[in-house]
Amino acid sequence: MRRDYFTLEVRNVDWVEEDAEAKKPTVIIDFEGPSSTLRERLTGTGDELLDAEETDVAFRLQGPVDDDDTAGVVSVTNRITGDFVLELNQDADDVLKFIAAAREYGKTTGDMDGRYHVEISINGEDLVEYEKSTFLVYNDEGNLLRQHSLIPSGVEL
Repeated sequence: MRRDYFTLEVRNVDWVEEDAEAKKPTVIIDFEGPSSTLRERLTGTGDELLDAEETDVAFRLQGPVDDDDTAGVVSVTNRITGDFVLELNQDADDVLKFIAAAREYGKTTGDMDGRYHVEISINGEDLVEYEKSTFLVYNDEGNLLRQHSLIPSGVEL
């Protein structure tokens, strides 16, 4: 699947900078390509759509984390098979801002089971929704950046 088939929209992240009421950060990913391709990748071994516990979300930087122009790749993978479900290009600052909002939401609300919400749709039609609490960030060499990642307490990697 081509990365340019995806659009990403983020909601509920500005409240942190505005010192407003906490809102769960949400990422909406819309796929504008052949629907059977994404649906097939989001289907598990039992012919049912993958649930939140069967997916992982990560961001792989393509340059230094502290560079304002650094971009990266957001990916959703099938935790059982390790296969990529989807990948899309995104600016690092935007992703790190989202992770910071998700971390702050968890601290503010004590909601340790779901710090952010993911919606994946095909051509604007909702397909799956997940409540997630982990978002891993890797540098351009593939090393985990714990300080930039969203990792719930008690989780060992």
